[in-house]
Amino acid sequence: MSLLAELTHRCPLQCPYCSNPLALENVRNELPTDVWMRVLDEAADLGVLQAHFSGGEPMARKDLPELVRRAAKAGLYVNLITSGILLDEASFIPLVDAGVDHVQLSFQDVTPEGADLIGGMKNAQARKLEAARVIVAQGVPLTLNFVVHRLNVERIPQMFDLAEELGARRVEIAHTQYYGWGLKNRATLLPTRAQLEQSERDVAAARARFGAEMAIDFVTPDYYADEPKPCMGGWGRRFINISPSGRVLPCHAAETIPGVSFPTVLEDGLESIWTKSDLFNRFRGVDWMPEPCRACDRREEDWGGCRCQALALLGDAGATDPVCRRSPDRSRIDAAIAESADAPLTYRRMSNHKTQ
Repeated sequence: MSLLAELTHRCPLQCPYCSNPLALENVRNELPTDVWMRVLDEAADLGVLQAHFSGGEPMARKDLPELVRRAAKAGLYVNLITSGILLDEASFIPLVDAGVDHVQLSFQDVTPEGADLIGGMKNAQARKLEAARVIVAQGVPLTLNFVVHRLNVERIPQMFDLAEELGARRVEIAHTQYYGWGLKNRATLLPTRAQLEQSERDVAAARARFGAEMAIDFVTPDYYADEPKPCMGGWGRRFINISPSGRVLPCHAAETIPGVSFPTVLEDGLESIWTKSDLFNRFRGVDWMPEPCRACDRREEDWGGCRCQALALLGDAGATDPVCRRSPDRSRIDAAIAESADAPLTYRRMSNHKTQ
């Protein structure tokens, strides 16, 4: 269904829950324009419907208008996922002319102080507010994405107020997912159960308030669930993620899995990678599953849960997702919930980068 094109790991923000890997990709390793052009054409030929340009901050790439134009020409629905820090009228109009269909703009909080704390950058909020106004003025549909956690979750009602004020058509309230940088900061960011339950009430109230006028997505933290979610709709079922250097992955965090050969668009075509690679077939379907997953009546609903979460918490990507109440390792999740602390945040830094 979707191709997530992570064009770069460069970003002016340093969010401590960033979905990028701890070892960030050096700019010297980023795919050149012509390779991305080929990849977009191959994605359309494969039947992909949506191209999501992401990062890092995709607007750090000077060739972004060219890539948007190529994706639109190939018939892909083009979504820009941005922090808004580099977005102003002069930089956005070329993207509109190129055919961008939608923008997802991230906010770290509703208060300038909260935004500065999480983003690691002063005065970022004012730039984001101006970016939102530019997007709406150009008639492009806008989604606001708020990543919530223990430090800001109680301001969800104000987040919806801001979304209404800015003219957003969709709002995503997404609890932090604990991989990579989020896992590193889990003790500080994981909300309490009471905070989670209040966030559920706040989202329900917003849905009643806005009705069909505003689409609302709500992503809860896995740790408080009894059943795992089908990560990315199931491994290798709906999504393709391409890293800045061209590694083709079933999800953001798959690069952390050891002992795996990662296919790359520099060496193979997208269709071959999707259908034939060991990585995409490793946890696809149900045959790979251990017990109790193999005999579970939910095996074709949750598809075994999250492989990267099993790896991060248990050291084994093939294990039962420890979120599941049937997992023999559920105690790991319960222990994590109990370990919350007011520890200093570790910020995402480009100094942690990969070199080839």
